Amino acid sequence: MFRIESARIIAGVTRIVRDVGIAEELAQDALVAALERWPRAGVPDNPGAWLMATAKHRAIDLVRRQETYARKLAEVGRSLEDVPPPGAGDAVEDADGFDGIDGIDDDLLRLIFTACHPVLSTEARVALTLRLLGGLTTAEIARAFLVGEATVAQRIVRAKRTLAKAAVPFEVPYGADRAGRVASVLEVIYLVFNEGYSATAGDDLVRPALCEDALRLARVLAGLMPREPEVHGLVSLLEFQSSRIAARTGPDGEPVLLADQNRAHWNRPLMRRGAEALLRAGRGPYSVQAAIAACHARALRYEDTDWAAIAALYGRLMALTPSPVVELNRAVAVSMAEGPEAGLRVVDVLAGEPALKDYHLLPSVRGDLLERLGRRGEARAQFALAASLARNGRERQLLLERAERAERTARAAAGPDGS
Repeated sequence: MFRIESARIIAGVTRIVRDVGIAEELAQDALVAALERWPRAGVPDNPGAWLMATAKHRAIDLVRRQETYARKLAEVGRSLEDVPPPGAGDAVEDADGFDGIDGIDDDLLRLIFTACHPVLSTEARVALTLRLLGGLTTAEIARAFLVGEATVAQRIVRAKRTLAKAAVPFEVPYGADRAGRVASVLEVIYLVFNEGYSATAGDDLVRPALCEDALRLARVLAGLMPREPEVHGLVSLLEFQSSRIAARTGPDGEPVLLADQNRAHWNRPLMRRGAEALLRAGRGPYSVQAAIAACHARALRYEDTDWAAIAALYGRLMALTPSPVVELNRAVAVSMAEGPEAGLRVVDVLAGEPALKDYHLLPSVRGDLLERLGRRGEARAQFALAASLARNGRERQLLLERAERAERTARAAAGPDGS
């Protein structure tokens, strides 16, 4: 129950104390109170409201101790005295609208924008968002991103201090600042999902729990900001990508390439949700990526994929967010639409790109195109290079297997005398 309700409780308390670190501590104090009281008095009919009311009462006590209560009431602009004391068996109606009124949703939206504030580093934003909004423990975040628990704890502590030192307002941004702040929130959710969808390191290609956390946050954000087209674009993208997760790995967790995936294992309800969200999406980068994912979803077989449309969409994405990684993806689509020679020309232009120097997918794509052209010796060398750069164990093994297969094929084609 606490994990489900913690984000709303922290959001509601943050509006009172104006400090997410203190708000989280007060929410945890409410949990301790529940663990002490509920076994004796019974679980209340509305346990979420009980936790919220308890946390807010503790916040009020803290405010009273720190400064004049009347001054704080004026700052907050609400009559906090109306919050009823929690009863053990009573359903507690929160005076600030915990029963579903917009006030709590507004607080939750404020918390999202606070946790994803640009004053924080990307790593700090991700960790703080998963902690405050995802309900993950420090240990769970550390395991998900394969870093030390102490490192994650430091990131979270520093993030809270940074927010407090910068006096970041607990508010939903409007005006000129809004677009950049929304982009920051979307970036955090997208990064969390991507780490789950294709882990950068470790022995697991996919970490479904991270994908689920990111998709849930995206859906919550869409519910709180229904008029933001790019939010729906992100939701659409994540719904489509999530629909393919079960087919991306084999029985032993080995990667399964898109061409070899059993599309009967793609999740059709998630694909329908993706299509519905795409209808509300805009023309930004997440919306374009969602349109690309929709092209894959519409193809009942790999051979039916509209690669020309996908290549055109990647061209549009390049115009919105120029990136060598986007151009590499476009090269793949071009190779499927126009042939491997056309794709290789694009890839060769990227060969000297500094940003891709240690990016394992560049030689991986090049190896695939060379293999399709029958240049298997060169392909083997590219797959071996890609394997040496890959940080994910599953990807590395797949690339080594492709290198070995290319070498065997090259030897067989050369004949017994090597000619």
